Amino acid sequence: MTLTSSLQRIQPAKRLEGIELSEIVRISEHAARLRAQGVDVVALSTGEPDFPTPTHIVEAAHSAAVAGQTRYPATAGTPALRSAIADEAGVGPENVIISTGAKQVLSGAMLATLNPGDEVIMAAPFWTSYADMVRLAGGVPVILSCPSTQMFKMTPDQLEAAITPRTRWLMLNSPSNPTGAVYSKAELRALGAVLRNYPQVWVISDEIYQHLSFVPFTPFVQAVPELADRTLIVNGVSKAYSMTGWRIGWGVGPVALIKAMVAVQGQITSGACSIAQAAALAAVTGPQDLLAERRHAMQARRDLVVKSLNAAGLECAMPDGAFYVFPKSPAKMSVDHEFCSYLLNEAGVALVPGRAFGMPGHLRLSFAYATESLQEGVRRIAGAIAQL
Repeated sequence: MTLTSSLQRIQPAKRLEGIELSEIVRISEHAARLRAQGVDVVALSTGEPDFPTPTHIVEAAHSAAVAGQTRYPATAGTPALRSAIADEAGVGPENVIISTGAKQVLSGAMLATLNPGDEVIMAAPFWTSYADMVRLAGGVPVILSCPSTQMFKMTPDQLEAAITPRTRWLMLNSPSNPTGAVYSKAELRALGAVLRNYPQVWVISDEIYQHLSFVPFTPFVQAVPELADRTLIVNGVSKAYSMTGWRIGWGVGPVALIKAMVAVQGQITSGACSIAQAAALAAVTGPQDLLAERRHAMQARRDLVVKSLNAAGLECAMPDGAFYVFPKSPAKMSVDHEFCSYLLNEAGVALVPGRAFGMPGHLRLSFAYATESLQEGVRRIAGAIAQL
């Protein structure tokens, strides 16, 4: 029997039905293959800052490795990093879990808490992995359409109407991927006022883009402190400190929830990389002036991209945070994935269609790239639209 024929007999678990590699990753990998073949492609599809990891963080990782910090770490995270995160959040280390990226924190929370049929409310557009994480854990994503007319943000009335006896979580993301929407303190308090009437509903607040907000940012538990005992805050070093490959994220929440998530993590990855945790510790306890510097650079890129896309004929709102814009597809080719294919094939520009985020008819462009690449990308997009 050949390996191929034996693999053909494998029956994937039913939990995988409808779940596959995200469209973001597929497009980015396709663009990389085209580049390897010599095709001139400007890829603006990935949410990864082009800045290098700061030197003092790399040096901390090297020092940790030389010092022998290379053995199994505690499943919940190294004491030093948990304590640093806890001090910042004003809680105890027992309220913190360190994971292999914020993505694992989110998945671990779903696996630790959802029973078959439990519901998780989220706003569309949403980061593409949210719905699949819920499904993998046996839950049901309840997706609320939040178009540009409401600034891509969920309203209290929408939330109230969506809650059922099966609702277990509200999943928030501010600043948002893919739209850059940022909930104000007043907006968070309005959502919290609804949730006070439904004690069975917990909140996940994904704040991974916290330090890339161009307007005042309010953490969920600061806006709604009365719900802290049923809130999980998710964050990490990937975006703000340009540490995507180091794979360190964390969750801050009630002790019972954190213990359940640690139990899940212990059967999947155990503790996150010890050397990467040493690097993350240097990031959160070291100089923080680079955060403002990089935020200002991203804001300048945002302004360039929004102005250029609107001039090219794409309706593009100004995002308040993160490093994405989410313009509408052009009227002459309103099917988003067809327009993205056209751009890649005819102009050599890789973008992600809005359907990947639960809102067809839009496009996601990441401006986490060098200004020269952004200028070339939007120039090509304008030329391609002019040819329609």
